[in-house]
Amino acid sequence: MRHAAPLLLVCAIVCAQQAAVEQAWDLAAKGQREQAIQLLRQVVAKDTANVDAHLLLGSLLSEAGNAPDAIEQLAEAVKLKPESADAQNALGEAYLATGDYKNGRAPFEKAAAINARFAPAQLNLGSVLLQSGDFAAAAQHLDRAIQLLGTDSEAAYAHYLRAKVYSAAGNWQNAAKELEHAIAIRPNYPEAWSDLGQARRLLLDDAGALAAQKRAVELNSGDAVAQYRLGAEYLRQQQIEPAIQHLEAAYRLNDKDQSTLNALQSALRQAGKTEEAQSIKQKLAGLLREKDRANQNQLRAVKLNNEGAAQQKAGELGSALEKYREAVALYPSHVGIRLNYAVALLRLGQWTEGLNEMHEALERDPGNAQIRAALQDALHQAPAATVPQWAEKK
Repeated sequence: MRHAAPLLLVCAIVCAQQAAVEQAWDLAAKGQREQAIQLLRQVVAKDTANVDAHLLLGSLLSEAGNAPDAIEQLAEAVKLKPESADAQNALGEAYLATGDYKNGRAPFEKAAAINARFAPAQLNLGSVLLQSGDFAAAAQHLDRAIQLLGTDSEAAYAHYLRAKVYSAAGNWQNAAKELEHAIAIRPNYPEAWSDLGQARRLLLDDAGALAAQKRAVELNSGDAVAQYRLGAEYLRQQQIEPAIQHLEAAYRLNDKDQSTLNALQSALRQAGKTEEAQSIKQKLAGLLREKDRANQNQLRAVKLNNEGAAQQKAGELGSALEKYREAVALYPSHVGIRLNYAVALLRLGQWTEGLNEMHEALERDPGNAQIRAALQDALHQAPAATVPQWAEKK
């Protein structure tokens, strides 16, 4: 009986942690998500093996837009319970939320293999396969998801994606049928209406195409793509005034879209509004120059990065740092260049700036395990006074 007291103590601790997870669920259900996140952070700090806490915390962080922390928590849940289809699927969805289809694929494949009847995993796997261009495999998993979901509201999205597979193959007849299925399940589905308009246009159904595009805009007038498609359809059918109206709406929503500018210029010219058409033409020319300048900057940045790497290899770290700094300024979205810059800063003892740059690299590529590990290692080595506030809040 000497072991009874420690055993009871362990049971009490476990029960308390599980009660805290239940409390976090209640808080999240009431919309108090930040409070739920803070409570769950306390739970995982005390009970690192609590799968449910990691899973819920990761899901809430993903919904809050904190992708790096979400992926870290969900990866831990998967590590603790790799046979959980829910955990694998949640990790894949966290990657998907950042547009990282490449890293999302493996967890979805594992979730679908663990439980072939788990519809969310089949749907998500179909989605990432579609994005990667593996249309045949995508079709198989989307068909399985459609079968499993039946008339559930999520089936509308499965039909919507299945239509995209048919569209990629030029099978507009079946694409239209899938989109009609999607709309039958979810009548107020603007993206499906918009794609249906495109399919009907290619099936030479002018009236049906226009009706579908109009419905898409009625449902979501703030969608630049829907406004453009409706305007372009009016223009194709030689209804110039409504074409201008919707193309101008699309332009207000997104003044950088080349297709919108081209169509609007054409519509204005056909309406005899020569000066306005010329103004749009000039803006289009400016946009093209801007894109060309961005391309030139990217090429220059890659060249500077390579020069910096060569200098770093030769032991000229200070000179390499300046090359990396200039490269990042020219091409801020390039994760690899930013990571090189961060590493150079850290090696020169510029801890705070280096940590910030490495953190920014991870924010831009949250699924990159190499950057995550490097950042954690750098945080452990950094003098306490140099650690940024964002790290202290974790």
